[in-house]
Amino acid sequence: MHRRPKIEVETHEIQGAVPGIVSLNLRDKLPKVSRFVFATDPSIAIDFARPQVARKIDRSSRKVRRDKPKTSTRVTPPAHTVKLEERLWYLLQPSLEQLLSEASLRLPFDPFPYQIAGIAFLFPRYAAVLADEMGLGKTMQAITSIRLLLHAAQLRRILLICPKPLVTNWQREFSVWAPEIPLNVISGNAEQRAWKWNHPQAVLTIANYELIQRDHALLHDAGHPYDLVLLDEAQRIKNRKGATAEAVRAIPRIRSWALTGTPVENSIEDLVGIFEFVAPGQLDDQMRASQMAKRVSDYVLRRTKDQVLTDLPPKLVRNAVIDLTPNQRESYRKAEEEGTVRLSQLGSHASVTHVFELILRLKQICNFDPLTDESAKADHLCAKLEEIAASGKKAIVFSQYVASIEKLAARLGRIGSVQYHGKVRPLIREKVLHQFREDPHTHVILMSYGAGSVGLNLQVAEYVFLYDRWWNPAVEDQAINRAHRIGVAGPVTVTRFLAQATIEERIDQILEQKREIFETVFSPEGSVPKNMGLSQKEIFGLFNLHSPRGPISGAA
Repeated sequence: MHRRPKIEVETHEIQGAVPGIVSLNLRDKLPKVSRFVFATDPSIAIDFARPQVARKIDRSSRKVRRDKPKTSTRVTPPAHTVKLEERLWYLLQPSLEQLLSEASLRLPFDPFPYQIAGIAFLFPRYAAVLADEMGLGKTMQAITSIRLLLHAAQLRRILLICPKPLVTNWQREFSVWAPEIPLNVISGNAEQRAWKWNHPQAVLTIANYELIQRDHALLHDAGHPYDLVLLDEAQRIKNRKGATAEAVRAIPRIRSWALTGTPVENSIEDLVGIFEFVAPGQLDDQMRASQMAKRVSDYVLRRTKDQVLTDLPPKLVRNAVIDLTPNQRESYRKAEEEGTVRLSQLGSHASVTHVFELILRLKQICNFDPLTDESAKADHLCAKLEEIAASGKKAIVFSQYVASIEKLAARLGRIGSVQYHGKVRPLIREKVLHQFREDPHTHVILMSYGAGSVGLNLQVAEYVFLYDRWWNPAVEDQAINRAHRIGVAGPVTVTRFLAQATIEERIDQILEQKREIFETVFSPEGSVPKNMGLSQKEIFGLFNLHSPRGPISGAA
């Protein structure tokens, strides 16, 4: 009589080149073998602590966390994955909802279903273009995918390349979605940059496109390819013969990802240029459109707001924190230093008017440098408006200052735009509004808060940009509501610009505190009352000064 041999093995520790599966439950497939454990690489020492909320996000823009995932999104290997071990590794992964519900990987806010699908798209791909429409969260999807791949020991060294004004924004996003990942931001003089490029412990390096071109030799000195090179605003390399595109393509790498809201801006050659980085040789500008579509289908994922309408709240509000250009920063430093010295000298004779004069000067420098007309905000805004115009959508841009509006209009050039402010004659204003609503080639209306905050219905706009911040959140809410009204075609994306380490951030902190107090006492759905602006004490406190009525505390 034959008997089944007794097997006492409970767990196998398996070392291999493709680690990362934490546990695989076998149930009754093998007797006495409950699970296999794949050991991760011990050299990857990253503490995956739960992210802490580092910013206030509009309460209407995120769903309340669920205790249990209601859906199950599996990672599907790309069609061109031929190795059985790779396909098996991806297929054996738990669902993304399960992974993201673990304490070590839990996110501060639940992703929308389409964002989970985007993460499932990026995670297994060595070559990918995430081309979602602006405002759908490409940044969050990329960061979460990177986080999961680091957790699975599939990445060691990552290089993120973005436009210079967006470096600060990426740092902020990582602090929210993946605060445990150490960031190595390339900056400084040539010697400092050389040290940073060769930093042995750098996990994720961030550099702007200009530095990639300037330091291209240093990228090859490290001796090891990057596990992932991620391009933000990848349309920057659409010109295949440009120096920037050539420098980016020359970077040694294993995975190539690109983020862009406009993979095709002017012609199909734009997409070919991006693919020369992502998957060289896959596309040719002589291909027929149908042939090209077939080639890119497994590499490109694009969703528009219309397609994910049921997932989105009616209003998405986000801050874009922008770093000033060096010239702007120097002008700002001098103006702040001179202004605070003068206020200190005035002492008890300093009035609110004196402080307002300094605030006005500093805020205008945040918009445009008075000596060179440089503007980090304008560079970022124009890039976003080009993307919106290319997709056939419309946007409203608000500013306090007519001078800033006129400078922006001059920069927009070929993007169809109109102006609506106090200098526009009343007889012309209705024609301007009609042109913005009805003309398919007019994509942008530049408005002052005073002229455009009350009584106008502009539901054709799906994007609102607050180029600078008003003193009172109630006025900003009125401006936003020009687009966010009943009957709007889709969710409205609101972007509030803030110049980093400036008076704008200090004002924003005070106004957000007031908004939070009001929402706590009353309702998050209620509008902010008009008397929620800055008080005299708070205005003086912006510069750590005492108001004439006495000392202040906590206002700075």
